[in-house]
Amino acid sequence: MAIVINSNPTATSASSNLSKANDALRKSLARLSSGHRIVSPEDDAGGLAVAYKLNAQLNRNDVIRQNVQNGLSLLQVQDGALTVAGSIVDRISELRTMAEDVTKNAGDIENYSKEFIELQMQLSEVYREKFNGVDLFTSNKGGDGMNQDGNKFSYTLVTHDSGQLEDGSVSLNVVNLQGVLSLGGPDTRFHSAFNGVVDTVQGFNLGNISGANASSYTTIDQPHLSIFTSDGFISNLLSISIGQLTNIIEKIADARAENGAEQSRLMMVEDLLSSKMTNLEAAHGRIMDVDVALESSRLAKNNVLVQSSAAMVAQANNLTAIALTLLTG
Repeated sequence: MAIVINSNPTATSASSNLSKANDALRKSLARLSSGHRIVSPEDDAGGLAVAYKLNAQLNRNDVIRQNVQNGLSLLQVQDGALTVAGSIVDRISELRTMAEDVTKNAGDIENYSKEFIELQMQLSEVYREKFNGVDLFTSNKGGDGMNQDGNKFSYTLVTHDSGQLEDGSVSLNVVNLQGVLSLGGPDTRFHSAFNGVVDTVQGFNLGNISGANASSYTTIDQPHLSIFTSDGFISNLLSISIGQLTNIIEKIADARAENGAEQSRLMMVEDLLSSKMTNLEAAHGRIMDVDVALESSRLAKNNVLVQSSAAMVAQANNLTAIALTLLTG
């Protein structure tokens, strides 16, 4: 090869190799410091696009999982309220059974009725229970944000990241407490407190869930009107039958059973979402996460190449010095 002064292709080649090794070293440093295999789109444009969509799906599933957990909490609070309502009706049935005792006089029954009225007031408060401002119970009129299927009201919880109901959704029942606590009607029975007259309680509710008052019953004869308080609660324990209370207890049991079934389903949905998120995260990691062992090896190799390339560039730059030796010789 000719000895020249104006050009040094060996040094140029060594410099190019040094630049490539330096770029590779910087990329290894960036990957190891960030933990990402794809630092910029040029590293893997297609992989980055797939990882971006997987990450968005993963984030949506995480939020859906939170929604499911919130729905589960709503059902648990609702079941707690139903448990209290069941205990109240159970206690009312005990009072009604005790009122059957032939040794109890009118004063005793009146004392039982005082507790009976207070228990009805508590049922009315249970009906107004909410979860973060969302109604746990409803009446025959339904409420805002509820779906109605016949006389059944519910909230629809979307459980799929597509947002489409047909891909996944769960209906959370909003218990129609007016229907559950309905005494049925018209129901007619003998009322000993009115000296043998017949009383009629027409489709009334324990706890006055319908929000009625005594003036709403002007069609009932005045003596019969006295079976209601001014607030619309049934005033006398003997105005209802044990059969009616038994029927209410059965309806509360049915409502709790449906609540429990929905809780069980939501737990299964949460398990599915957890499994899906685990696999989505693994798929995303295979694309985006750096293999530390492999990249550490590359870092060591590139570090040696940079140092050796730098040394060779220095050596190549000295090749033209031979020409000076010839000229000065």
